[in-house]
Amino acid sequence: MATLLPPPKRPKLYHGVTKPEPEPLKASPNVVVQFVNEHDGTPIAPAVNLPANIAREGLEVLVNQLRTKDDDEHVPFAFHVALPEEATKPNAPTRIVISKSIEVDVLAHASYAFSEEDVLVVRCAPQSVFKVRPATRCSATLSGHSSPILCASFSPTGNLLATGSGDTHVRLWDLYTETPSHTLTGHTGWVLCVEWDPLERKLASGGHDGLVRLWDPKTGKPLGDAMKGHSKWVTSLAWEPVHLNPSTPRLASSSKDGTVRVWSTATRKLEYTLGGHTASVNVVKWGGGGLDGHGVLYTASSDRTVRVWDARGGKQLHILKDHAHWVTTLALNTDFVLRTGPFDHTGKRPSSDEEAQALALKRYTALVSRTPELLISGSDDHTLFLWSLFASSNAEPGGGKTKPLTRLTGHQRQVSHVAFSPDGRWAASAGWDSAVRLWDCSGAGQLGKFVATLRGHVGPVYRLAWSADSRMLVSASKDATVKIWDLKTYKIKSDLPGHTDEVYCVDFVADKVVSGGRDRTVKIWKN
Repeated sequence: MATLLPPPKRPKLYHGVTKPEPEPLKASPNVVVQFVNEHDGTPIAPAVNLPANIAREGLEVLVNQLRTKDDDEHVPFAFHVALPEEATKPNAPTRIVISKSIEVDVLAHASYAFSEEDVLVVRCAPQSVFKVRPATRCSATLSGHSSPILCASFSPTGNLLATGSGDTHVRLWDLYTETPSHTLTGHTGWVLCVEWDPLERKLASGGHDGLVRLWDPKTGKPLGDAMKGHSKWVTSLAWEPVHLNPSTPRLASSSKDGTVRVWSTATRKLEYTLGGHTASVNVVKWGGGGLDGHGVLYTASSDRTVRVWDARGGKQLHILKDHAHWVTTLALNTDFVLRTGPFDHTGKRPSSDEEAQALALKRYTALVSRTPELLISGSDDHTLFLWSLFASSNAEPGGGKTKPLTRLTGHQRQVSHVAFSPDGRWAASAGWDSAVRLWDCSGAGQLGKFVATLRGHVGPVYRLAWSADSRMLVSASKDATVKIWDLKTYKIKSDLPGHTDEVYCVDFVADKVVSGGRDRTVKIWKN
């Protein structure tokens, strides 16, 4: 007897329709790609012929194999292609970041500036070896101040936080337990600035009463009496970098009275005063380079000038007179390494001052070997200037000019804050026009090239802070929100609402963000 075949299966119906035919795989074109170093434009390897649909991760593996480096460490890379001049639209990004593949991001880009016949020059930027997680939630709301919080600053290791307020108190908060640790009382006016010594041994605060005070963060007690001398309020403070003076760093304070005073913190005596500005000095920065690497002071004032002083005796070196209105903000591309001194992402603590000095010097030299120490000044004339005043000994000959390298234009209103990324490759500026603008300072091609505008705030942006891996930026605004921006897409990564009034200050350390403002609360945000 013949075997009976089973009855045929019923065709499967999808919502009453038979199963669609599987789409044939699209053939992907091959493209010729030249990988170049983002910093100086030198080719990493000869041009290679690749399938255009190779994923970004695949490109990273390939570049790591092509690099002729003796270390076998895998380095994460970010890739982008610069848009040609004729394809860029005003106020639109000037580069295409490769986030998926060359086919999806570059060949299918809305500008249609590239075809598979072109040799694509892909710029490779090495990323930090560690990655910071974006904050997404508020983990603590700390009340205690009875007036708006005007300044907030993490300690260099990120274990402590100091906030200064209009209630004349400085408060210290423990970030492990997210509780208040000390209240520092002594000022008789608003506390306008707090600054940590880069080895975390002392905290300095400046107030509306014209006094500069030093505190011991372990006990919360003042270190001696206040340092008197300014006749008007103190606008900003800057510590001497660790690699220049690890044991007794000096402190510089700028004031509304038009002077900058440099104090010896061991004796709490005045070392010298920098006079010369004819109006309020708004910011002081202590750079690590200068003549023979002995340190240099940069001061910005409402007399429309930026002045540069030798830190050894206070001799004036340069007057930069290019701004047309008050100069309100300064940033150095070495700010992050000067602020954190010997502490990096590994969390090791130096055992002695000499070791701290050596570690800090190593980190500083690694940064300035790529580009000399750069300065950006931002002003109420809606523009910023990028300066390179001292050529670093081993960087390319481009530094050492008293004329600005570039003028950064685009803000529609006053510039409120400018900040360099920790790796010194990017600068971000915030303005009263509710926008944050991003500039490329990596040294490839034109320094200070406009990259993108980050839009999303609906009120003036007051402060910016970068994540330690330079991949995220956080901004605080009058619109009562804090926003974290993703620099791959130039879009908001996470919006952090929660404050009930303007946010005046923000800081970012490890994967914690802290913000404070007019609602008198400190908020800590975490992943």
